[in-house]
Amino acid sequence: MQTNLTASQEARQTAVRSMTGYGRAQKLIGNKEITVEIRSVNHRFLEYSSRVPRAYAYLEERLKNLVKTSVSRGKVDVSLSVQTVSGTDSQVIINHDLARSYLDALKNLSEDLQIKNDVTVSQLARFSDIFTVVRVADDEEEVWQAVSEVAQEAVEHFVQMREIEGLKMQQDLLYRLDLIEQMVAKVEELSPKTVENYTNKLHAKLEEVLQNKAVDEQRILTEAAIFAEKIAVAEETVRLGSHVHQFREILKSNEPVGRKLDFLVQEFNREADTIGSKAQDLEVARVVVDLKSEIEKIREQIQNIE
Repeated sequence: MQTNLTASQEARQTAVRSMTGYGRAQKLIGNKEITVEIRSVNHRFLEYSSRVPRAYAYLEERLKNLVKTSVSRGKVDVSLSVQTVSGTDSQVIINHDLARSYLDALKNLSEDLQIKNDVTVSQLARFSDIFTVVRVADDEEEVWQAVSEVAQEAVEHFVQMREIEGLKMQQDLLYRLDLIEQMVAKVEELSPKTVENYTNKLHAKLEEVLQNKAVDEQRILTEAAIFAEKIAVAEETVRLGSHVHQFREILKSNEPVGRKLDFLVQEFNREADTIGSKAQDLEVARVVVDLKSEIEKIREQIQNIE
């Protein structure tokens, strides 16, 4: 119990929420048992649907507005059930004029055919059109107060589940950001060695071709400089590091962050693609493959962030 409470408190300190959630509340208020259930899955925008008893259709718009105050993205489905558990919400109206007409008709029939008139109330009640069952009108505002109380509790449970799952997602995202930073540092470490290896290979090749002739050191330095310029990834690694920092800052904000993170991950991929296209070293290429794999895992995670 203590662990769950701690997780809930931690979750409320972050704006990261999963778009997947479930919340349910049930209460007996007056003579009505009210149940509200809320479910959601991920969606690019907010898509709301509800199942409300026809007799309470007037509550649908107000229920929608209540839920929307706590949800900004996701495919949300709300179900409302209202059951009368004591007393009745209907009454029977008797058509006395029609009943008298039936009674008079039966009396005339008895006289005309000279048979006994033994009509009773029970027999007369068999004419069902004498009775009309009508629903007693509710006090709409009173019903809404009761339903909104239960709905608000369901929303709180729903949001709490989203926040707890969001906390787990945030922890995973932060872990993967650390991995990306380590990979970027590895690329920055390997890049100068790639130029050095290229220079050494070029020097060895020229010595092999020229044999005992003097090697033009200046030409080697020029070629090495051109190669270094061609494979330079300093700008990309700096930008990628900046994106990682910005990603962390967005995770701390107090508003829905899913769309911002989705855009930022596109920038992650752009920088990683550029680094990969410049990779002339097998080890750097392997790091880039791992880098893109982690970025893809982040992209998949944020598809379910509100």
